[in-house]
Amino acid sequence: MRQSLGSYRRIVILTGAGTSAESGIATFRDADGLWAKHDISEVATPEAFARDPTKVLEFYNQRRRDVLSAEPNPAHRALARLEQELPLRCPGAEVLVVTQNVDPLHERAGTKNLIHMQGELLSAWCTACDARQAWDANMHAASPCAACAKTGTVRPDIVWFGEMPYHMQRIEDALAAADLFVSIGTSGNVYPAAGFVAGARRAGAHTIEINLEPSEGASYFHERRHGPAGMLVPEFVDQVLGSFRF
Repeated sequence: MRQSLGSYRRIVILTGAGTSAESGIATFRDADGLWAKHDISEVATPEAFARDPTKVLEFYNQRRRDVLSAEPNPAHRALARLEQELPLRCPGAEVLVVTQNVDPLHERAGTKNLIHMQGELLSAWCTACDARQAWDANMHAASPCAACAKTGTVRPDIVWFGEMPYHMQRIEDALAAADLFVSIGTSGNVYPAAGFVAGARRAGAHTIEINLEPSEGASYFHERRHGPAGMLVPEFVDQVLGSFRF
C-alpha cells in the first residue's frame, strides 16, 4: 500500500507542454502542434540559426508574442500554491518544479523554486560574451548585446535540438533526494526528461503521472491520473495539502 501523500517531504515536479496548453500555448507533438507546422531542422537547431538566422528568429519572435499575451491556468496556480503552503504545513518540506516549457507562466503564477531546463523565451543569450539578459521584444540578426555591444551573436536563450539541457546536475541531485516525483503534461518520449521517472524510482521515490492521456512512459509510474491538467493538478495539490493538519 502506498504512503499517504502527506508523508512526502521532498517533491520534484516535471511539467511539459500539456501544462501550458490550457493557457493557449501551442504544444509540440500533437497533430496540430508546432512540429507538425514547422521543420525542426529549419527553426530549432544551431545549424539552422547559422544558415538562416532571420527565419529562426522570426519563429521565436512569434512564440514570444504568444506567451506575452498568455495567462497562467489553474494548474500553474495550484503548483505555486503547493510550493508556498507545503512548508507552512510541514516545516522543511520542499517543492521543486522542473519545466520543459520555455514560457513564463509558472513564474507569473508565483512559483519561485523553478528550473527551466530548456531555456526561456523571454531571455537572450550572447554567444560572444556568454551574457544573458531579459528580452521581451522582437529579436533580429543585428540586435546588439547589452553587455558587449556585439551584433550577430544574440540568440534566444533556448536549448535547441543537439544541445544539452540546462542545470542537469541540479536536477539529477533533486531526483536522487526526492520521495515523490510527479510528471505533468509530458509526452514521455523526449530525453533526458523522459528518463526522470526511472531515475526517481531507482532512488525510491513514489511516482505519479498527470497527463491528458497515457504517455509513452506511463507504465513506469506507480500512479496514473489522466485528464485535463487544469482539473487534475488542483485536485492533486488539495490532496497533498489536505494530508497535513495544523
